[in-house]
Amino acid sequence: MDAELRTDTAPFRDPLYAPRRLDVDARPGGELVLTNSTPYSERFQTLWEALDFWAAAAPERTWLAERSGEGWRTLTFREARERIAALAAGLRDLGVVGERPLLILSGNAIDHALIKYAAMSQGMPAAPVSAQYGLAGANLARLTHAVEILKPAAVYTEDAALFAHGLSADCLAGLPVIAGANPRPGDVPLDSLYRAGTAAFTARPEDHAKYLLTSGSTGHPKAVICTHRATSLNAAQIEACFADPDPPVMLHSAPWSHSLGANAILHMGLHRGGTLYIDRGQPTAARFGETLRNLHEVAPTYQNMVPAGWMLLVDALERDDALARTFFSRVRLLQYGGAALGQATADRIQAVAVRTVGERISFGSGYGATETGPTACNVHWPNARMGMIGLPIPGTSVRLMPNAGKLEFRVKGPQITQGYLGRPDLNAQIFDDEGFYVIGDAARLVDPSDPRQGMVYDGRLSENFKLVSGAFVSVGDLRIGAVGAIGGAVTDAVVCGEGHDSVGLLLYPNPTLPRGEVEAAVRAGLDRFNSRGLGSSGKVARAILLESPPDPHSGEITDKGYIAQSLARTKHGEAVRRLFADPPSPDVMVFE
Repeated sequence: MDAELRTDTAPFRDPLYAPRRLDVDARPGGELVLTNSTPYSERFQTLWEALDFWAAAAPERTWLAERSGEGWRTLTFREARERIAALAAGLRDLGVVGERPLLILSGNAIDHALIKYAAMSQGMPAAPVSAQYGLAGANLARLTHAVEILKPAAVYTEDAALFAHGLSADCLAGLPVIAGANPRPGDVPLDSLYRAGTAAFTARPEDHAKYLLTSGSTGHPKAVICTHRATSLNAAQIEACFADPDPPVMLHSAPWSHSLGANAILHMGLHRGGTLYIDRGQPTAARFGETLRNLHEVAPTYQNMVPAGWMLLVDALERDDALARTFFSRVRLLQYGGAALGQATADRIQAVAVRTVGERISFGSGYGATETGPTACNVHWPNARMGMIGLPIPGTSVRLMPNAGKLEFRVKGPQITQGYLGRPDLNAQIFDDEGFYVIGDAARLVDPSDPRQGMVYDGRLSENFKLVSGAFVSVGDLRIGAVGAIGGAVTDAVVCGEGHDSVGLLLYPNPTLPRGEVEAAVRAGLDRFNSRGLGSSGKVARAILLESPPDPHSGEITDKGYIAQSLARTKHGEAVRRLFADPPSPDVMVFE
């Protein structure tokens, strides 16, 4: 390796992106409409058409793989096609196929994918809910609320013993339960469904394919309607961002109860004929060892993680040359979501890449919501800058409208939901006069004179507040600035202060660093941040380190990939109380 090769000037490995295209419509009053007119394929308009295609075109290629002892259980496209057709016949024999969905209580697993695609192939929607809803100790009110919305016809669980607590809920009484393992008396063993022969795939593009619960900012999720056409075309739009003939190879743990894992990973991989290794690891110090074990054996071409995962991975890459050689051997694109990834962490990853293979690897990010497919925007050009949400993906338009000193973000495209299940009252309100979905967020241009340089997320319009002095706090700006000043010692922040005379922060610490090191970095970073000389609404007076990372299952991290500020303040109410108590408690850092 060239000893003089510098990280900041090293060449990028080609991520094989298609040319960037952006049409800009500048309207009176500062409004902009940004459109990506790149063509995209419409050959698949149902979720089963991609499966049919790859079962014929690459029958022996592995679609899914999951851990089985020391090795992997694999499933080829041909095997998947055969088993899904058989399970579809079994569901028909069971008499549950219709407009009401199949409720799924399961982690990510091959059998979960098979039963889900079997139901969807028959026009029966799949409704995977968070596994946390049904595990021992779960608050069954969350499952009850989901069942009230979804009104399922049947339930699939990967393990009736593991999910015994959820299956005991009154809301599921009388529903047929299909169990992958440990069926109880009266349950239908999954294997028994394979005895019914096979069924033709009959779902139509306009049929409901999935109902995915929003993570919500109110604590009461809604069921987003994902049609076959919208989900299929969102995968095609992502595919059109690339000029890449090779199918992706991925290792991923994002739950299939959320749109990122269900659509942008699982179905996007199927759409492109790719291979997905199901990762049962988690981005925590206790569970990340499984992810590292898998990455020692699997060399991905595309890797997506939440920032906490990247923080744990970079530590391992820096100390384990063999892991680094495997990981960087063929990866073309790195991606993060779920929160903002610090520039310092990304720079460390690039330094290991340059040391190992002599190239930087482009870092992507994106933006969207369950209602937008999920992908509305992404970074689709070589990039090493963190904090970007990119530009509209092919076939998508973004409307940026001046609103309270920000640019409100609205989006239109074939991937946008038609609305929420059973909520016609809301469905009439979520689109504006030009048919753009009103998402409630703000964005800003990296370079106002050149929109092609992309956008960054600028917070929820509803999250800003005033101090008792009347000073206006721009939550998005303050959060991004403070977290950036602290660097990789924290993963994100909750901005507090409404009803108080100063701003305080709840901070999520980097789980890989000692508490003392994190606190020292926070003190130094916020001192630098406050030295900008802004008024009380732009400075941080107090900060406290939280004990645990944000919990996506509670909605603390939304499906759009940011901290739900209001919900997080409520969840951490005791920490907020300590933050502003007088005198402050010992765990509160005070800044002048």
